[in-house]
This record gives sequence, structure tokens and C-alpha cells, in this order.
Amino acid sequence: MATTRRLAAILAADVAGYSRLMGADEERTLERLKALRRQLIDPKTGEHHGRIVKTTGDGVLAEFSSIVDAVRCAAEVQRGMLDRKPDVPDERRIRLRIGINLGDVLVEGDDIFGDGVNVAARLEALAEPGEVCVSGVVRDQIHGKLPYPLEDKGEQSVKNIAQPVRVYALRPDAIADLPALSPPEATPRSRRTVPVAIGAAIGAVLVIAAGVWWLWPAIKPASTPLVSATTTIAQPLTAPRLSIVVLPFANLSNDPDQQYFADGITENVTTDLSRIVHSFVISRNTAFTYRNKPINTKQIGRELGVRYVLEGSVQRSGNRVRVTAQLIDVETDTHLWVERFDRDIGDLFALQDEITHGIAVTLYAQLAKVEAARPSQNPDAIDYTFRAHALLLAGPWSRERIAEVLALYEQALALDPHSVELQSFVALLLADRVINNMTDTAAADLALAERLARQALAAAPQGSLPHEAMGVVLRAQHRYAEATPEYEAALALNPNRVGSLRGLAFCKLMTGAIEEAISLEEQVIRLEPRVASVGVFYRQIGFAHLLLSRTNEAVVWLEKARNAFPAHPIIRAQLASAYALAGETERAAAEFAEARTLSGDDRFSSLARLKAVEDFGALAPKVRALFDATYYAGLRKAGMPEE
Repeated sequence: MATTRRLAAILAADVAGYSRLMGADEERTLERLKALRRQLIDPKTGEHHGRIVKTTGDGVLAEFSSIVDAVRCAAEVQRGMLDRKPDVPDERRIRLRIGINLGDVLVEGDDIFGDGVNVAARLEALAEPGEVCVSGVVRDQIHGKLPYPLEDKGEQSVKNIAQPVRVYALRPDAIADLPALSPPEATPRSRRTVPVAIGAAIGAVLVIAAGVWWLWPAIKPASTPLVSATTTIAQPLTAPRLSIVVLPFANLSNDPDQQYFADGITENVTTDLSRIVHSFVISRNTAFTYRNKPINTKQIGRELGVRYVLEGSVQRSGNRVRVTAQLIDVETDTHLWVERFDRDIGDLFALQDEITHGIAVTLYAQLAKVEAARPSQNPDAIDYTFRAHALLLAGPWSRERIAEVLALYEQALALDPHSVELQSFVALLLADRVINNMTDTAAADLALAERLARQALAAAPQGSLPHEAMGVVLRAQHRYAEATPEYEAALALNPNRVGSLRGLAFCKLMTGAIEEAISLEEQVIRLEPRVASVGVFYRQIGFAHLLLSRTNEAVVWLEKARNAFPAHPIIRAQLASAYALAGETERAAAEFAEARTLSGDDRFSSLARLKAVEDFGALAPKVRALFDATYYAGLRKAGMPEE
């Protein structure tokens, strides 16, 4: 039997407490379930252009071509359940749990399979009685189209699904607030007489219909979607905004045994991209069905319902490996981005991680830029988020740029106040600009950042981003020992979170584990060697070497940081200190003068003032001693007075 593939909205429902109900009254329960399907579930599925794929003893699997129709159907079914036999005692009431996902499915005959179906089933299992749970991609697609309030339940690890699934819930109390359903029209059971002319017309239609039915196998299109008798053929779904398939990377090496390395790149890039907020990434299993087939990107886009295709190749020669990746817009069949990674082969697993993360990070920057540039007459929260990401990734940072990015994030949060991601992003940025002295409202910024970070963490305790946001807030409050486990929790959930690596490195430095801090910062640079903010990474390594009295190393790294961020006053001051300790007094004086000019305040007017403004709080005693012996001593030599 031929197997085809398509993008579909999948609804999975079952009866909560089915075994208990059957144990209490088997025959009566079966009768009530049949009536429930006949009177509510089947009519609502047809009304919203869906198709019942199959039923089990207590469950239903349905397919829709529109995700809006699927969610509306689920909400109305749950609302209809509230009005059915209200006098039945609670212990005997039938309550449904419903899960909805949007994903690619494999179609074989009348059945559907694949990760898209599996995720819907897992969401149904996570739902409480009377509740509808949807995946993150569903929530993104219906945002602004349906008035249902969705509660963010955070990322959930589900059985047989590799990556955590972001879950949102339409709660029973919100469903109860929806308008009651109108009762369906009763179908008369008595036979009615029909005028002869009308009867003849109906007969003619039936004859034509019978002829079409007989000929249908010969004339139907090869990829006609399966629809029920009550369904109108719907238009294809619009591809989600950050929708992409990572095709199997080609192995261009002479050694066929290197195929595992190429496959590992493909799988890891798929995993990294799936962690991106608002992304819709086709599963690895589906992507690998395109291996060794001619690539027609427009056709792939239509089949999978995606906007972008990522393809690439791996070539190994001796002790070198070259990985090439290219991003294609399926609508125009044009290349948007091409990147090549040349590396020496060492630890293959570490190399694989480094390359795949590099692809994911630079690819996301490109995707955010492309999506932010798409015209939008009525921008929603996702539009503002893409614009903020694109502006933030463009660099270099300044007070004005950070304020502009923050304004975009705040517009997004105003439109979607319950978004854990947006709460985390705003908290991160507010706390970060306090740390980098890019705000005149530090106390207010930190208060709001802490409130948002705690809200995000309460809603999604298993989310990497909320833990990182909390870590940044604690770091800005100089609570380095408390921030450390937050960063470590974020990294346990997502080992390649560069922001968490950076934050952990700083906390290690401030608590005295300076060598560990340098190692962590070097790991950051390996993961993101080309991002606009790389100068900040250079600065932290340079400052760590300065504290350890490795003056020459400090100068090298701090000069790289200054070249990346020439308007950053703190970098200028740290470089002035390093120059002075190295005996280069003229260069030290010049850098110190630049620091005073760029600072925008009087912090560099004296050592006493600097220590008051740059109060690092509860420093480890040995670290405070190192500050005095190196950083402050160098600034004194560069010309900074004591008072």
C-alpha cells in the first residue's frame, strides 16, 4: 500500500477514568460512549471539517487540515460535555481529555502515523479531565485567531519523544466560560412525501454520484487528501513562520564509514533547531526519507508545509573535516545563507557538537533576520519577537540598541503576557543592561526583572531559559553563589546555552574558581566564534587573566575585546589597567581617558567612586584581594586618583 506524507492537525481524545467507569457499569458506559460520539463528537468533527481516523474503546483520533478548526472543535466538544446530563453524579460522569498537535504525518490507507500523531497522544495523556492540551506550535498558529486563554504548562518530557514538548492548556474553568452550544436540529424519523419533480432530481443526482464513485479510483489525483463525507476539501495550511526541515547531510568522503558523522550532524542540528522558541522542525525520521533522492525544494516545502530547507555536506580528508550548510527559501527556491566549517579532527563527538551548534546559532540569526523583514500589517507577539532577536543579534551593543530591543520585547509581552519565553527574554535583558551599566533606572529594572523571572520559573520549572533568566537576575544582585545553581540547572536542560555558560563563568570568577571561568569562556567562543557579542567573551577571559597577574595574556584578550566593542568604557578601563601593569604608561593613560569619556558618569573620577559604583557585592575574600592587587592597582598607575 502506498504511503504519502502531509502536514496535518491531529486531535487525540480519551475518557478519563475509563476503567473505573467500565468496572462500575460496563453496558451502560458503552451505551453512553456511543451516544456521546453520535450526538457530539462526530457532528462537531464534521462541522469543523475534520475526519475521524479511528476509534478505540475509550479514544478517538481525528485529523484536520486546519489547526484553527481542530482547536475550535476540541473547545466546543469540551463545552458540550458540560451540558450533557448535568444530574449524573460526579463519579459516573464521562470526562474527556484532549491533546492537539500540528505535525507531519505518514498516511497509509485511512490511517496516519508518525511523530505528529505520537505527540498528540502524549498531550492527551498530559491533559486533566475536561482540559485541552496543545503543543507550542499549535499555540503559535492559533494566536490572534481564537479567543481561548491558554495556560503555559512549560516544557514536558514525554515518552518516546526525544525533545521536551512545550505544552499549553485550555483549562476547564476557561471552557466553562465559553458560550453554551446550541442543540442540534432533530432529524425527523417519519418518511415525508416528496414532489415528483424533486424526487426525480434527487434520483438523477444519486445516479451521477454513483457514476463518480465507480470511476473515482481512475480519476482521483494521486495525492488527494482523505476527507469525510461531511468535509469540504480545505486549502493547504500556511507554513509556520520558523518552519524548516533539515535534510540528511551528504557524505562526500571516500570512506562510507563516515556516514555516521554526517548523520550525527543532521540529527544534532535538528535537535538544536527544535529548541528555538516558535520553531517548527520536521522530525528526523521524516527528513531521512529524502536521503539519496533528487532535491526539489519547492515540492518538499509543499509536502511538509515548511518555509525553509537546510541541506549540507560533510567531507573528511586526512585530519581535516569540512562541513557545508546552506539555507533555502522553498517559496522562491533561492539560497539565503551558506556557511562552511573547516576543523581539525580531534574528539569527533566534541567536534560534532561544536559544528552543529555553530550551524544552529548562525542559522537562527539568519532566520530571525529574514522573518523580521517580512511585511506585516498587523504585527503580533511573534513578529515583535523576531524583530527584537534580529536587532539584538546584529550588534554591537549600546545603550540605544538595548533600549530599542527591550521596547520590542515589551510590545511582544504586552500582546502575550503569559509567554514564559517573553517573560524570560525581558528579564534577561533588563538584568543584563544593569550588569553592563547601560541603564539609569537600575533598581526599577532589577525589580521588574526578578518578578518576570520568578513568574517564568514558576510556570516552567523545567525550562532552560527561565533558569538562565533567574541566574542573570541573581548575578546582577551580586548573589553569585545563588546564581551558580540556576545557571547549572539551565545547562543541564540545554548544554549549549551560551548565555548560561557565560553567566556561570562570571560567577565562578567572582567566587574564586578563576581557571574554571577561563575554561567556560573558551568553550563559549568555540560554540559562537562569530556572533556580534564575541567581544564580551574576550573581555571576560582578559579580565580573568588580569586578576591572575598574567598581564601579557590579559592585554591580548582585552585588545581583541576593545576592537570588537570600541565604545565600551569598562573594556577600556580594564585594558588601561593591563597596559599600566605591563609598563606601557602612555597607552594606559590613553585608554583610561577614553574610558572616562565613554562612561557617561563619574565612576572613573576616582578609585573610591569606582568601588562605590562597581560594587560587586559578596566577593570571595581572595578575589577581592586580587582586584586590589591587579585591576585597581593598574588603574592607579594609569592615572586614576584615590579620592
